[in-house]
Amino acid sequence: MERVTVNDKRIIASQIGREPRGVSAVSRRCTYGYPSVIRVHPVIDGAPFPTLYWLTCPYLAFGVDRLESEGAIGHLEVRLASDPGLASRLEAAREAYVRRRLSLLSQGELRDLQERGILTSLSEKGIGGIAERGRIKCLHLHVAHALVAENPIGEIVLEDLKRIECPPEEVICSTQPRVEQIEQIKR
Repeated sequence: MERVTVNDKRIIASQIGREPRGVSAVSRRCTYGYPSVIRVHPVIDGAPFPTLYWLTCPYLAFGVDRLESEGAIGHLEVRLASDPGLASRLEAAREAYVRRRLSLLSQGELRDLQERGILTSLSEKGIGGIAERGRIKCLHLHVAHALVAENPIGEIVLEDLKRIECPPEEVICSTQPRVEQIEQIKR
């Protein structure tokens, strides 16, 4: 886990197409040194933010977008329903995610959320804020989690991708704005 520099924030803004909010660390960098997964603080502007790990790498995010558009979430939910081992591993990942998210809160934040009756959105909801076990909300969140910790859904998605980083001759995060990054990936 690395502190976020001013340059990191500039790169992340270019990667996601807007200024990042609540970024507390760079959890993983690609081979070329650019942020690929960031950690977001669980409370932003006094409100719970259930996404702890955010996939910022545009190359990898585009690959995950393609899998989602091809119906990967539905296929993985079917697989999850029929594979108790996979379901058990996902539940363990979910519990670890919730514990990690709660561990990042200060005592004041915990007390404030508890007093306002909204702590459950962080203590009972899983990856990306989904409450229903057996459901998958977003593959990007699972991939981001798998790149920094154990997450069986994210690991399956990573295995399904042809590449998880830009080829060395086409490193897209170097200076290109997001629109140009996406156009380059589509080629």
